[in-house]
Amino acid sequence: MKLVVGLGNPGHIYAGNRHNIGFTCVRHLARSYGIRFDKKEGQARTGRGEIEGIKVVLARPQTFMNASGEVVGRLVKRLKIAPADLVVIHDDLDLPLGKIRLGFSRSSGGHKGIESIIARLGSRDFYRVRVGIGRPDTPEVSPEAKKEAVIDHVLDGFTPEEKKVISRVVPRVGEAVVRLLTGGITAAMNEFN
Repeated sequence: MKLVVGLGNPGHIYAGNRHNIGFTCVRHLARSYGIRFDKKEGQARTGRGEIEGIKVVLARPQTFMNASGEVVGRLVKRLKIAPADLVVIHDDLDLPLGKIRLGFSRSSGGHKGIESIIARLGSRDFYRVRVGIGRPDTPEVSPEAKKEAVIDHVLDGFTPEEKKVISRVVPRVGEAVVRLLTGGITAAMNEFN
């Protein structure tokens, strides 16, 4: 059994924003394999099914991003899986828009949702699929203003031009997850990183 989690913030006001790319990708993966998010487990919407013969649970935590670890920790415990059976899909400011990077046992890189998961699991030995959303262009401004610009950027929607890029990237993320599940991290990294 594998657990594939897409990170995001719940609620209609956050739908489609940059921070919710994990939700978008895991929804696409679910549709591709006929998996419905038809259960509520704790504070997550989940769907069970198979991807290329591998039993999976797909999940979208319904807490805010910074508390993702609470939900993921409970799911890992409930499913009786090791952290190494967990795949987390999330946005990454430090990657250019649309770039995909897979990895295993990495630091949080400052991502609050990932920090929360690492803290709750007591381990960083899980897989991550990072989807680039790019950083906002901030000229020489104070650290406080830069922080505010980043918050605004991740909580804003994609521009029409960015949506064109994202529409091509979301299916690629699904392919990357499938390759990771079926062929392992090295094969997936060689193909998608």
